[in-house]
Amino acid sequence: MSFLWIKLLWLLLLIPVLVLAYVLAQRRRRKYAVRYSSLALVRDAAGRGPGMRRHIPAIIFLTGLAVMIFALARPAATVMLPSQQATVILTFDVSGSMRADDIKPNRIEAAKSAALTFIGKQPQNIRIGIVSFSDGASIVQAPTKDREAIIAAVNRLAPQRRTAIGSGILTSLDAIFEQPDVANPVTRGRDPLGQPTPTPDFKQVPPGTYAPAVIVLLSDGVSNTGPLPLEVVEQASNRGVRIYTVGLGSTEGAVLRADGFSMRVRLDEDTLKRIAQNTDGTYYKASNETDLHDIYEALSTNIVLTPEKTELTAGFTGLAIVLLLAAGTLSLLWFSRLP
Repeated sequence: MSFLWIKLLWLLLLIPVLVLAYVLAQRRRRKYAVRYSSLALVRDAAGRGPGMRRHIPAIIFLTGLAVMIFALARPAATVMLPSQQATVILTFDVSGSMRADDIKPNRIEAAKSAALTFIGKQPQNIRIGIVSFSDGASIVQAPTKDREAIIAAVNRLAPQRRTAIGSGILTSLDAIFEQPDVANPVTRGRDPLGQPTPTPDFKQVPPGTYAPAVIVLLSDGVSNTGPLPLEVVEQASNRGVRIYTVGLGSTEGAVLRADGFSMRVRLDEDTLKRIAQNTDGTYYKASNETDLHDIYEALSTNIVLTPEKTELTAGFTGLAIVLLLAAGTLSLLWFSRLP
C-alpha cells in the first residue's frame, strides 16, 4: 500500500496525545470522586457503574479518527483488474489425430464447439484471435472484436497432418505483437539447417507479467515437426505472455482409423504442463466433451488481468464514518452524552 499524501500520516501522532488526554481525564474524574465524605453513599446513589463499558465509545472514536487520517493521506494499492483492451489467442492443434472419435462427434468438432461457447460469452471489448497449427502454423483470424469473423474462422478449422506445437506458439506470439513472419510461416524460429533463428529485439520481463494478452493452446498429440516447443516457449516466457494449455485425449492414446490406415495417437501431457508452468499459465486436462466445455467456461476473461493502481480513500472514509457514528450512538444510548 502507498499513500498519495503521505505527509498527512504525521497526524497519527495526535492519536497517542488524545489517548493520554483521555487517561488524564479519567484520573481527574476519580480524584474528584474521593472528595465525597462517603464513597458508599455515592455508590448507593449512582447504582452499579458502567465499568469497562464506559471506555468502549472512546476506543471506537479514536479508532475511527485514526482511520479518517489514513483516508486523508489518500491510500492506494495496486490490484489486478480485467483489462479493458484484452486479447485472447485461441491456438488449435489441427493435426490428423484430431479426427479421432473417442470424443464425440470427434476431437476437432468437440474443441470447436467448446471454443464457440467460450467466444459467445466474452465481452465485446475483448479481442480474440485464432491460430491453427499442423505441419506449420498460421493466423486463421487476426485478433479482432468482430464476433462473426471469429466464429467463421473457428468453423473453417479442419484436420490436416502433423503436429507443430512450437510453430503454434511462435505464430500466436506473432498474432499478439502483430509481427507475423509471412515469408516463412512453417519454419518460423529455425533456419534451413534446423538451428534456432534470432528473435526480434524486445524488453525481457518476468514470466506472466504481460497483462494485455494470453494464449490458450489446445493439443491432443506429440509435437513431431517444427521447432521444439520447450525451446521456443522461452520467447513467450521472456515476453511475459501466459500460455494456458489444454490437453485433449489421454496419455494412453486412442486408435485413429482413416483412409485405410490405423495409428495410435497419445497426449504429451508433460510438454503441455511444462509450457504452462514456464509461462505462469495453467494446464487443463480434457478427456471428454463435458471436460472441454467446463475448461473453456473456466477460461473466462479474468485470465486477462492488468495491474492498476486504485485509490482506497473512499473505503477508508466510509469505514471511519461508520466507526465515528457507532461511537456517538453508543455514548448517547449508554451515557446520554457524546464521547
